[in-house]
Amino acid sequence: MRIAVLAETDKSEPRVAATPETIKKFIGLGADVVVEARAGAAAGFSDSDYAAAGATIADNAAAALTGADVALRVRRPSAAELAGAKSNLAVIAIMDPFGAGAQLADLAKSGAIAFAMELMPRITRAQTMDVLSSQANLAGYRAVIDAMAEYGRSFPMMMTAAGTVPAAKVFIMGVGVAGLQAIATARRMGAIVTATDVRPATKEQVESLGAKFIAVENEEFKQAETSGGYAKEMSPEYQKAQAELVAAHIAKQDIVITTALIPGRPAPRLISAEMVRSMRAGSVIVDLAAERGGNCELTKPGETVVVDGVKILGALNLAGRMASTASSLYAKNLLAFVETLVSKDTKQLAINWEDELVKATALTRDGAVVDERFK
Repeated sequence: MRIAVLAETDKSEPRVAATPETIKKFIGLGADVVVEARAGAAAGFSDSDYAAAGATIADNAAAALTGADVALRVRRPSAAELAGAKSNLAVIAIMDPFGAGAQLADLAKSGAIAFAMELMPRITRAQTMDVLSSQANLAGYRAVIDAMAEYGRSFPMMMTAAGTVPAAKVFIMGVGVAGLQAIATARRMGAIVTATDVRPATKEQVESLGAKFIAVENEEFKQAETSGGYAKEMSPEYQKAQAELVAAHIAKQDIVITTALIPGRPAPRLISAEMVRSMRAGSVIVDLAAERGGNCELTKPGETVVVDGVKILGALNLAGRMASTASSLYAKNLLAFVETLVSKDTKQLAINWEDELVKATALTRDGAVVDERFK
């Protein structure tokens, strides 16, 4: 079995799909590993690091793909980038399939078997393969660090001879993996932290981290979580009541970090322009949903804008801002998944199409898009 580790063609993506550590593990599975030259450079992994781990270095993607059974990437490759690869190449990446029907169709026509790591089911067996969690955890941490860098005041309360400096008030909107890490990080930095989410199960998690939970806790709130652990889209009536509560709360905050996303849909709007203008000058909003349109009405993806003295950070790929750590975690997610696709007896790729992990993540097969959501 031959595994190709491809470099990212998006210049804004510094992460890489394998590390020297996971290369050694792949070789231990019986695989030959080929790494495209400079694939890990932006994440701090040199070609010599990969070579020392036992990988072969290829000059370009075409050379890396020659004879490959599996191709690993961070972001979805185009069909053109897989030109020359053999049919039924298993391509494993963060595929971002929603709204990418044409690209998926092209991948299918290329003969590739595309697996979307972000569609991994949230079950116990797949915890080590959960790329959304591994990357969101880092994004939540980085959001607080970036907020601190932009906020021109102290985070913890300080008692000095010249007077007392009050602690910063931090409000986290959306208590998934990113939100929980943001709460924990802001608390460690000495801030007064509050948080909100439409899922009732998160209240206990928030309070266990020493933060205060803010939400309209009615009957709809009690039913606001899917069986997969995701937030449901709430009714207009609930959204109005929650918005009124949140609006009054936001006006008193120094930093707001938003993390709310619904798979396959634009990011829900949580912060209106009016709410932004209610905050005092010097306050900071970090919008982790900027890539999906933003939770804040005034967010501009990839930019920092200032509205009446309030800074709004349209954060993109925050996990990528910590490329080495993010790559290490992502690479381990991929390794754990690939292990389930390899026969322990023959050491060859042996995809079990009845495996629930395969069923959940496979997008294309035999020249067609096979996931009903994206046909």
